[in-house]
Amino acid sequence: MANASSDMSTTAEERPDERATEDDAATAEEPPETTVTVRCTGHVRTELDGTYEFEYTFAGDTLRDFLDALFEDYPELQDLLIAETEADATHSGWAPTPEELPGTWTKNPVGEQTIAYARILVNGRFNENERGFDTELEEGDRVALVYPFMFCC
Repeated sequence: MANASSDMSTTAEERPDERATEDDAATAEEPPETTVTVRCTGHVRTELDGTYEFEYTFAGDTLRDFLDALFEDYPELQDLLIAETEADATHSGWAPTPEELPGTWTKNPVGEQTIAYARILVNGRFNENERGFDTELEEGDRVALVYPFMFCC
């Protein structure tokens, strides 16, 4: 009888820990947290009461995740930076546009473009030159929200 009961018992090392697998599953579903340095200029800085630079932690690892979280905390920035239509993203310019542009020219899709003159940069590069809002962000990256003051003579 003693042998039967000892055969049925298992040690903690032999038994899978059900709590660990549940925790692993929950962790796998949660996006990673990323902390970036945000730098603001012009109208963006004014909207944030003069704040030039701050650290921002968000769930995810793309520029899209960052912007979604930032606009949830600062909804006024979305109207300030993101164009809702192609017309909002385009400036008429002062020079005629040639029929055929040199090189490769790409734009973010409508709804993922900045308004004319406003730009979002990741580590000093325009997001349009990377992967747009799908640009991957890493811990410590710099995101610049640029909307300069424009004056006319």
